[in-house]
Amino acid sequence: MQISMTPHLSRRQILQRGSLGFGALAFSALSRGSMAEQAAHTDLQPRAPHKAAPAKAVIFMMQNGGPGQMELFDPKPDLDKFDGKIYSEKVEMFQPGSEGNRLLASPLTFRPYGESGMAMSTVIPHLGACADDICLVRSMYNYHNNHTESLVAINTGKIFQGRPALGSWVSYALGTENQNLPGYIVLRDPDGYNTSGTLLWQNGFMPSLYRGTEVSTRGTPVLNLHPSRPDLPAVKRDNLDLLALLNRRHQHGYEYETALDARIRNYELAARMQLAAGETLDIQGESKVTRDLYGLDDPMTAGYGLRCLMARRLVEAGVRFVQVFPPVKPQSQPWDSHNNVKDQNEKICARCDRGSGALIQDLKQRGLLDSTIVIWTGEFGRLPVSQNGKGRDHNRNAFSLVLAGGGFKRGHIHGATDEVGYKSVEQPVSVADLHATVLHQLGLDHQKLTFMHHGRPETLTDAVVTNARVVRDIIA
Repeated sequence: MQISMTPHLSRRQILQRGSLGFGALAFSALSRGSMAEQAAHTDLQPRAPHKAAPAKAVIFMMQNGGPGQMELFDPKPDLDKFDGKIYSEKVEMFQPGSEGNRLLASPLTFRPYGESGMAMSTVIPHLGACADDICLVRSMYNYHNNHTESLVAINTGKIFQGRPALGSWVSYALGTENQNLPGYIVLRDPDGYNTSGTLLWQNGFMPSLYRGTEVSTRGTPVLNLHPSRPDLPAVKRDNLDLLALLNRRHQHGYEYETALDARIRNYELAARMQLAAGETLDIQGESKVTRDLYGLDDPMTAGYGLRCLMARRLVEAGVRFVQVFPPVKPQSQPWDSHNNVKDQNEKICARCDRGSGALIQDLKQRGLLDSTIVIWTGEFGRLPVSQNGKGRDHNRNAFSLVLAGGGFKRGHIHGATDEVGYKSVEQPVSVADLHATVLHQLGLDHQKLTFMHHGRPETLTDAVVTNARVVRDIIA
């Protein structure tokens, strides 16, 4: 017996068979237009933003682990007043140990910094010295209490893995000013990866050209980058020119294959980086004053300080987006303070504060701060109640963030948390709001910056869902 089965029809086939095919024609035109527009963005040539803006580059200083706001940026006298008392509101706990719901006074002290009198902790004197050049947002909040989900969110916009990072969106939109270096560079501790590792600089559904490129601050900056025949540069140039010609001939029949185009461009970029990367990242010519500023001769501060200095050199060389990560020792999320907020904060501040302050100061004295956005942030904050007596658990409802340069207000404090620092209650700023505002300062409209994925125009902020907005109160 013969059985007739109706095949599954695709959306394109349905449109072709209905409405005399006019629907198919319209869909084809729209799709072709979207693909052509996207194909035009599969390179790193400098591109104009949607409108004129003060910033043209970003340095994202990702502080894995969740720095405690009440230990560093957000003094809470009520915690001192009610230390050890039961907090009236039941907090969201992530790990055991906070069951007593007892408030914990900060063991660290605060003092005013700069002419603005901004109150910050005495364990971050170098960041504090930049008080008159920073915008301190005390009312941030994120969407999850686990490290990975919150880290992924603050880097990509959502807690779900597989989306492009902020640096990918920026380099996709604007390209880069230096065609011999990647548009998006990652500077991590050469001893290993922080929590969530490469998830934080993925290109997601974008071409791989927009993925963060890891550059080492120890040994060869980029693995397998040195030419095998450095004694024959002319021969190597001829070989590369021939290879480029063959690649372009092959590509001619695949006009909208963005993956192929990105692969070719990645190889071409790697060839150009053989000369440019070593020169840009060679710090031998830096003065003793600069070395001292970043603490390069002090084993405690040298590692992180070197990454901060390299970030300045990369931005100075025209790289669009640089991401700096903290040390991986004594743990991969060094700002985590479950056990002892005093000891753990003092140790990580001793490693990271000097380089953080030096970067802002160095950018300013070189005339680069006005055009560079510096973001210093963790993925969430800490609870006001104690965990096992001396530590604090995760808190997605409130944390503090530092912004500098790029047209943000200076010596300014935005928003506030409640009396004990548990929730952001005045002028709260979501992760999506932050992303929308950073894009705005780069001249990009977060709702117009789109990338077609599975037939849907994706955005970084997904404003329909998140209600993302530009926080104009922190813009100068």
